[in-house]
This record gives sequence, C-alpha cells and structure tokens, in this order.
Amino acid sequence: QVQLVESGGGLVQAGGSLRLSCAASGRDFNSHVMAWFRQAPGKEREFVAGIAWRYTTYYADFVEGRFTISRDNAKNTVDLLMNSLKPEDTAVYYCAARREWVVSDSSEYDSWGQGTQVTVSS
Repeated sequence: QVQLVESGGGLVQAGGSLRLSCAASGRDFNSHVMAWFRQAPGKEREFVAGIAWRYTTYYADFVEGRFTISRDNAKNTVDLLMNSLKPEDTAVYYCAARREWVVSDSSEYDSWGQGTQVTVSS
C-alpha cells in the first residue's frame, strides 16, 4: 500500500479553476494506478478520473473535458486540474490507489487519502 495526502482544495466561484495534488509515500508508487473520487453530502462516492502507470487516462462522463489528471512518477504525485468548475462539482475529493488497472468502483481501491474539500459558489 501507499500513503496518500491530498492538498489544493478550497472555495472558488463558478467558472473558476482549482488544482488538487496528491502526494504518495511508500513503496512501488509506479506500480499503482491512481484515481480521484469525490463525495458530495448525501451522495455516494463517485469516480472522477484515473491514470495508469503508463499515463493512460480515464474520466467520468460528467467531466466533459473540464478536468485533467496527471502524474509525476519521479515525484510520486498525481494532480487533478479542474477548469470551468460548476456548483455541482462541490464535494470532498479523495485520492486513491490500487494495483493493476483503473476501475471506477471505489471498493476496489486499497489506499485512500483523507480528502480535500472543494466548494464552488454560484
């Protein structure tokens, strides 16, 4: 397993941008796929984006080209750049890791960060 710490959340107006970062520690970061999930109050945790160790990326349909996930295997970090934010993007965003391949089922991930709050005002 890897240990994950997110940063970069905050309050932003609709249409604005935020960059979330996730720092990983532990062994074999490069052998893990990384993903971002989010959870809004009263809703289930949902997949946002994922990136494989060879940089193939995956996005939820609701992203609609607004978000970009990236990873730096030398620095053990994964970022989520979010543009054109909407009030419905308000949620706690979590970084997650697992081996093998990117999946959208949160129960398949065995490492999680503590979460970072993103609030988008209208």
